[in-house]
Amino acid sequence: MATYKVQVATGDIFLAGTYSSISITLLGAHGESAKQHLDHRGRDFVRGAVDEYEVLSDQDLGPIVLIRLHKEPYLFFPTDSWYCSYVRVKTQQGETYHFPSYQWLEGSCTLTLREGAAKTVGDDDGKPLLLELRKEELKRRQESYGWKDYAPGWPRCVDANSTDDLDANSKFLFTKSSVFARRTVESELEMRLKGFSKLAESWKSLDDIGKVFWFKKTPVTEYVMDHWMEDDFFGYQYLNGVNPVMIQKCTKIPANFPVTQEMVAGCLGKSTTLQEELQNGNIFIADYKILEGLPTCKLNGRRQYLTAPLCLLHLNPKGQMMPLAIQLSQTPGPESPIFLPTDRKWDWTLAKIWVRMCSFHVHEVNTHLLEEHFHCEVYSMATLRQLPMCHPVYKLLIPHTRYTLHINTLARTDLIQPGGVFDKATATGRDGMLKLLAKGVEASSYTALCLPDDLQERGVASLPNYYYRDDGMKIWTAIETFVSGIVGLYYKSDTDVKGDHELQAWIDEIFMEAFLGRKSSGVPSTLETRAELIKFLTMVIFCCSARHAAVNSGQFDFAAWMPNTPATLRSPPPKVKGSATLESILATLPEVNSTCDLLLLLSIVSYEPGDLRPLGYYPDEHFTEEAPKKLTATFQQRLAEISKEIEARNQELPIGYLYMNPSEVQNSVSI
Repeated sequence: MATYKVQVATGDIFLAGTYSSISITLLGAHGESAKQHLDHRGRDFVRGAVDEYEVLSDQDLGPIVLIRLHKEPYLFFPTDSWYCSYVRVKTQQGETYHFPSYQWLEGSCTLTLREGAAKTVGDDDGKPLLLELRKEELKRRQESYGWKDYAPGWPRCVDANSTDDLDANSKFLFTKSSVFARRTVESELEMRLKGFSKLAESWKSLDDIGKVFWFKKTPVTEYVMDHWMEDDFFGYQYLNGVNPVMIQKCTKIPANFPVTQEMVAGCLGKSTTLQEELQNGNIFIADYKILEGLPTCKLNGRRQYLTAPLCLLHLNPKGQMMPLAIQLSQTPGPESPIFLPTDRKWDWTLAKIWVRMCSFHVHEVNTHLLEEHFHCEVYSMATLRQLPMCHPVYKLLIPHTRYTLHINTLARTDLIQPGGVFDKATATGRDGMLKLLAKGVEASSYTALCLPDDLQERGVASLPNYYYRDDGMKIWTAIETFVSGIVGLYYKSDTDVKGDHELQAWIDEIFMEAFLGRKSSGVPSTLETRAELIKFLTMVIFCCSARHAAVNSGQFDFAAWMPNTPATLRSPPPKVKGSATLESILATLPEVNSTCDLLLLLSIVSYEPGDLRPLGYYPDEHFTEEAPKKLTATFQQRLAEISKEIEARNQELPIGYLYMNPSEVQNSVSI
């Protein structure tokens, strides 16, 4: 007779407990115990409890390999769900075996858990029971998480028509849903009380625009309102605004953007020339060609307008990124003048407004929705479908998939559906947005997603005052060091990587479903070496966490003052200079209700609705061995140091760069 002490932990989250009957079976290397009911006087398995039981076996089972948890109805109580965090089994010899779960058990079911040490498929060679368990687990997951097409040319997504269709382990917790719903109601109520939400009229003055979300103002929104017309702030946003991945070095003026020395001499000063600044690496460009040819919609019965501008910028001796010239189309000519800082105030202001509106579309649709939400959804899906719980890459990535399927399903059923915010508030409407994102898929690249490569490719690695780069590279390096340690523990050679068929199925599914099998993207379809695996995993974690925060969390800050980030314009791009006035700009900016529809959304999605799990915070201990735990602790320590460095830096700045502070960066795309 052998006696085992079994601890069963119920999650400390709302509705985690159960009234069901819970039993357990232990499977060891030498045998299997009988199924034993786990029961004490009083109620078991309440929220946050760690219940301890004795389990008897007719024989010593040897090392415990698997356990089975059996959840069955109890008496007259209705069927419910139970969130099991983990199970620990201690033998008479003092050995403790860990069985991480961290998942919901719904209805009547049996959950098989294997001992928590991370194992690749190669580690299970010669162990038919464990190999079969891996196959069965993946088969169940692939049945639960199926693919579907949403729109032509888009990455594929989870097959769910609403969040109700999702597996319970992919849904928001009740507390998060409640906060999310309350915030939505509060923002809608504010709009209605102010009488803005149904007002299909032009703004009467710039001052009126500032009243939209007066009670939600932040230091950044106030700074934007005060400085939005200043050229240095316009340029600053290319480095530290919500789309800090657009600008690139210009070494030769494009043929379709005929900027001359005479045009910009007044801005460059007498000590240099345009050609010299090009040679010195001080000229940069933002090219919005991807917007060319997109359809636009009607809002409030009126046609909206979009264009594909080119914007030339100059890094001046003060380290400021200053706009130098703007052309509002890809085709130069008499009806497409080049606007300059030396033009009349409102002509130049209107040209910058057009560029900011086009920046909105590229940022929201491609940088944000495509490269963060929808790509990260595929990373999450492939992890769930192709890697069993015991796989080290699963254990590494699962914290970075939390809630991604829920928020993206919510986006597809609300945000980007017909009649959603794109149809209510943006120039492209939904139809143009669908086409723009498909264009983004065609242009997407592995280089753009890997921060060090992206900085080099765009020629911006040494720019001053580029806080996105500074903070991002610190975080990238910290993630890379952590990932390198984990990979080194479980893959001793390149051959181990190449021979892991589960890992190869994972990377192939990402290549096919996120990047549609496009070899030109540079995304690997196989992983041949440890170095390739480390780089790809670093990219996935960085994009799911820090990069998403960089392009998401500042949306309301930079758009609350609508003229800084309009989502549509109601008049065509100017074909001549000298005609713009404040009145004509107010008549061009979006109407009151369109403004409010967009800002209502941004006020909700720019901030985490509670339940924040910051980067590197892993309360669910999927790794149970000491070596990965030590690596995790070192990773967390470095992230804490980075947070302190960012906070100290921000105290010295007129406007702090807040969005990549690890203490505020969510582990996953969850909002």
